[in-house]
Amino acid sequence: MAPHVAVVTFPFSSHAAVLLSFARALADAAPAATFSFLSTADSVAQLRRTAAAAPPGNVRFVEVEDGAPPEGTPVPRRMEMFMEAAEAGGVERGLEAARAAAGGARVTCVAGDAFLWMAAEAAAKVGAKWVPVWTGASSALVAHLRTDALREDVGEKAASRADELLASHPGLESYRIRDLPDGVISGDFNYVISLLLHRMAQRLPRAATAIALNTFPGLDPPSVTAALTAILPNCLPLGPYHLLAPATDTTAPASDPNGCIAWLDSHAPRTVAYVSFGTVAAPRPDELRELAAGLEASGAPFLWSLREDSWRLLPPGFLERTGHAGLVVPWSPQVGVLRHASVGAFVTHAGWASVMEGVSSGVPMACRPFFGDQRMNARSVSHVWGCGAAFDGAMTRDAVARAVASLVGGEEGRRMRARAQELQAKAAKAFETGGECVKNFSKFVEIVCAP
Repeated sequence: MAPHVAVVTFPFSSHAAVLLSFARALADAAPAATFSFLSTADSVAQLRRTAAAAPPGNVRFVEVEDGAPPEGTPVPRRMEMFMEAAEAGGVERGLEAARAAAGGARVTCVAGDAFLWMAAEAAAKVGAKWVPVWTGASSALVAHLRTDALREDVGEKAASRADELLASHPGLESYRIRDLPDGVISGDFNYVISLLLHRMAQRLPRAATAIALNTFPGLDPPSVTAALTAILPNCLPLGPYHLLAPATDTTAPASDPNGCIAWLDSHAPRTVAYVSFGTVAAPRPDELRELAAGLEASGAPFLWSLREDSWRLLPPGFLERTGHAGLVVPWSPQVGVLRHASVGAFVTHAGWASVMEGVSSGVPMACRPFFGDQRMNARSVSHVWGCGAAFDGAMTRDAVARAVASLVGGEEGRRMRARAQELQAKAAKAFETGGECVKNFSKFVEIVCAP
């Protein structure tokens, strides 16, 4: 019987797009297998609109329940309703829909987003393996796995011990208490994401057959790798995940509707600051104006990917004054932009997908983390790897101007770029023929496709 793999995704933020790219790579590597990609109707529609290319013929979209949120429901409540539906049998019913759509072929493996911990139980009920895919940083996963120990250690003293290094927690020695993800030792422990990640961490060690890690050999400190392999089975570094799928042509008009690559072509190497905070993170209006003023004061050319509904918040006359040196667009082909020779700095929210795209492109970063694991990621960039800097709190115009000028032209920026290029070389080596990530991905394919 041919393998039938259900790839289940968490349909919020960038998770679905990352998992679809991952599923494409799996489907290309195992053309005889059937892959059912499970997500909500809204998520599937969005993926169909924005995907750079149609998925391979052995990938089929299957819609799962979203909890039926009314129109205009805020995202946190939509997440809660989705998770409630998933826990109430939504994933199981999704697997049954996948079986029916595949002509009755039973699901042999449930892979996909580690966030959806209830997929482990759904897989067990149909006699399938659970092989989760972790999309974030390895260090953040260590933090989630050690949540109970961290809460016992820190207790109510997170604020007074904020700058203390986590020296007694294996794998977290380079991070401060203040860097830990929201919901681990501070914040609302009953918030939907906090509960989700805590429950996921409790199930991973005992239910996963293997786990894909979004990292490559040489990126994580040895203590992080050791901490994960001591707890989890078959930890397979396969990242950055975007390197698994075939590269797309970012110069094609459909891939770059706003002409970003052509604009970058007109600039000298390593002179442009690229600015993007992803699809969810957004500075407050006052901080957005400070960022704009700082970019203008830096004197460096900049490409800013900013949702169009935020343009009205920019300082009066900003777009007109900077039109000769800057380009503000509602969307950019980020991987292609970061690979462009003219890009010398990346101002980012430090979401893990963006950090990995920056690292694999050899671009130094200036990080402004907002929530979740972004503080840990920014700490990795600035203190663990030394390939960038992190803003201490909200961005100010002076801090932005200094950071951008330093990264694109200063001595410190040159050192950070050299370190970024070292990491870039390690990532490239891992994806060469016979490289560690290539071998690990082959092992991952064998695991998910085994009877």
